[in-house]
Amino acid sequence: MLDASELERYARHIVLREVGGPGQAKLKGARVLVVGAGGLGAPVLLYLAAGGVGTLGVVDDDTVSLSNLQRQVIFGTKDVGKPKVERAARAVADLNPHVSVKTHNLRFEAANALDMIKDYDVIADGSDNFATRYLVSDACYFAKKPLVTAAVGTFDGSLTSIRAHEKSVTGTPNPTYRCLFPEPPPPGTLPACAEAGILGALPGVLGSLMALEVIREIVGFGEGLVGRLLMVDARSMRFETLNYAWDPNNPLNGNRPTIRDLSQHRG
Repeated sequence: MLDASELERYARHIVLREVGGPGQAKLKGARVLVVGAGGLGAPVLLYLAAGGVGTLGVVDDDTVSLSNLQRQVIFGTKDVGKPKVERAARAVADLNPHVSVKTHNLRFEAANALDMIKDYDVIADGSDNFATRYLVSDACYFAKKPLVTAAVGTFDGSLTSIRAHEKSVTGTPNPTYRCLFPEPPPPGTLPACAEAGILGALPGVLGSLMALEVIREIVGFGEGLVGRLLMVDARSMRFETLNYAWDPNNPLNGNRPTIRDLSQHRG
């Protein structure tokens, strides 16, 4: 049930026919884990908290640096040097005291992945490297959890949803992250953010879209991004959508799967 202050706080949601009281109640009862409290995770956390998601988990083992503040808007100058999860939790509490925050001040790894995500309904991956993205995606498949995942470059970004543990309306399995990106790029081929740079507002755009997609997953309206990759080009301000499908040869849920656990991510 929503109390009087919540009814006022979420009034603009409740008057939406697609959300209403029942949808807002779903948000209140939902548990979302955000992987990474950086440029993508910051707006995800803020908008999910503002929108009334009842429990937010945040996993990150980093501390706030001065160079983060150009894009990681959940932090302020006073937060420099402090754990990201701690300061993110404080920002969420200041924004919405109705939201419970679970902090995981550690690195998301194969050894803790399944145990960490088991208590959440939706996973939002805003990590900044391919190794973690593949790990999160594989873990969500084995744990049967829906995943919203995004990535950003210098002037571009992409977003999709993964429900590889379920089947499509045609009866075929939904595509995995590995159907979209079969192999990660060779090490060293993509420069890190510190080397290449990144337009500060871009992660805010993609992170906000991630939050929107998570809310749609929870409430259940509109056409989701399963099997669709949304691509954003900040140079030309173009938004395009690429359709992708299940690959029967993919190693996770293909006809002859070779990945049966997270052991290949260890080491």
